[in-house]
Amino acid sequence: MSSTPEPETKSGTSGTKPATPGTTRIVAGETAKPKRKRTLEISLAVGLALLIGAGAAVASVNRTSESAAPAAVTPATELKLGYFGNITHAPALVGVSQGQLAKNLGGTKLSTQVFNAGPAAIEALNAGAIDATYIGPNPAINSYVKSKGESISIIAGAAAGGAQLVVKPEIASAADLAGKKLATPQLGGTQDVALRAWLGAQGYRTTTDGGGDVAINPTENAQTLKLFQDGKLDGAWLPEPWASRLVLQAGAKVLVDEKDLWEKGEFITTVLIVNKKFAAAHPDTVKALLKGHTESVDWLNEAPAAEKSTVLNAALKESAGAALPDDVIERSLQNITFTADPLAGTYRKLLQDGVDAGTTTQADINGIFDLTALNSVLGASPAGTKVSAQGLGQD
Repeated sequence: MSSTPEPETKSGTSGTKPATPGTTRIVAGETAKPKRKRTLEISLAVGLALLIGAGAAVASVNRTSESAAPAAVTPATELKLGYFGNITHAPALVGVSQGQLAKNLGGTKLSTQVFNAGPAAIEALNAGAIDATYIGPNPAINSYVKSKGESISIIAGAAAGGAQLVVKPEIASAADLAGKKLATPQLGGTQDVALRAWLGAQGYRTTTDGGGDVAINPTENAQTLKLFQDGKLDGAWLPEPWASRLVLQAGAKVLVDEKDLWEKGEFITTVLIVNKKFAAAHPDTVKALLKGHTESVDWLNEAPAAEKSTVLNAALKESAGAALPDDVIERSLQNITFTADPLAGTYRKLLQDGVDAGTTTQADINGIFDLTALNSVLGASPAGTKVSAQGLGQD
């Protein structure tokens, strides 16, 4: 059963008289207004609400954009740099001792840490104990592969050449190495990979725990010299000046000069790498580091031999605790080329050597180089020479 609507009532009357059609109903407290004026007010109110809403939306978008925007890049307060007490790290030795690095870093404090070999430096870099380091190429490759490209960028070369397998005088060829004990600076380091790959090519099996046909014992360089002098090692694959020290101070002979294993005799021994997060946050600091680095490389290539030996020996004494005989310095320098070019064309072979040695896995290393800052620095120099990433990154 349907209900009948109650009749409309006028305020101030007592009955149920219906409102006259076409009139405006008056509610208590209201004043009658023309319909057109009321419609206009409603439209204005709606428009104002939309305008306020739009303003709030824009403000919200702006706040979101501000929160999503990356933090402004600034020079770092401090740069923590690693390097080794080796002649193959001469650009670092010179740059630290003569002040090229600190001068170009300006207000950024330079702190340094000396390492024995690459894997330890990589651990420090990944842990944030250092921001950049001079290092051999294989530990750099290994870090890049393990982190899927997130950990480091190679930003420059430093030294090429200067690594040899030196052995007891009675070892005449690879055939005499069966059952022998050899040393490298550290498992997975560049010389360690080179030795394992070379032994594999000679038909020998090695294992990373020191087993196989030829035992390889990763050993600190200074200890290697003593063990060889004591007759407890048959040889070692070492960077300079340690190869020269075993030859000149312990009677070793060269069985393999690594340059003979590379096309044109060119192979990279030391590069300069940086933590990717640090580089992204402080690009100006990285560029300043590279300015100091290239100045050090230029000094090494231009300084008179006697002055170069004096400066390097003083820097080695400071970083490694002992100066070297002049003949060791001289022989070492004859085996090394100092260059800011990282020789990117050799890295596919370096990666394969690491795979063959069992210290890394096959991977895509495209992107391992970022040479843009280096080429900016080199482009501003009088020579204006730029270097290539050979399709493995930015240049």
